[in-house]
Amino acid sequence: MRPSNALITPEGYPFIAYSGGLFLFLSVGALLLHSVALAVPAVITFALLLFIISFFRNPERQPPADSSLVVAPADGTVVYVGPAHQEHLGDCLKISIFMSVFNVHVNRAPVTGTVVEHFYKQGRFYDARHAKASSENEQCGLVMETASGVKVAFVQIAGLIARRILCYVEPGDRLERAERYGMIRFGSRVDVYLPTMCEPMVAVGQTTTAGVTALTKLS
Repeated sequence: MRPSNALITPEGYPFIAYSGGLFLFLSVGALLLHSVALAVPAVITFALLLFIISFFRNPERQPPADSSLVVAPADGTVVYVGPAHQEHLGDCLKISIFMSVFNVHVNRAPVTGTVVEHFYKQGRFYDARHAKASSENEQCGLVMETASGVKVAFVQIAGLIARRILCYVEPGDRLERAERYGMIRFGSRVDVYLPTMCEPMVAVGQTTTAGVTALTKLS
């Protein structure tokens, strides 16, 4: 099931329920027993609950009006812009976005088109900011083809903390630009592979907003 348009992604409900229940138990116990020993973990649990709610937030996004613009698939910071070789597309322009635990983690399609390939690779869990994360970390990728026949690949990569990649689409599915298609839990990276003739519109160190920030323009 693809992520819904709810303010909180459904994947977060179990985490919110567990931490909320634990906070309620500890806080009620602290009040009834007048216990500092329970009050301290109650405060910590409340902070954890707020973090989890923030992590699984799912804001609405409006892509740019120009449909030729490729949008960022993730909120985060650009950590690489340059040439690369992608096994499904060959030589490409690669743009990598690092997502910290404080970013929105819902991922969105960078272009409108049809999913033509879906691939998954087991791997390690290096810090997602490291260059070798692209080749050695656990990852799940899609190749999409636009109506004009241009192919674009984008890859969800697990990081040091992230251990769960969620992707809800398969070959044959159609995605609209900026449509939600998956998420990665607790810090990660998304690599986007584009035709070599594309001119990047972002630079290393720039922050991105999924579904909004333009990465390049397809001719």
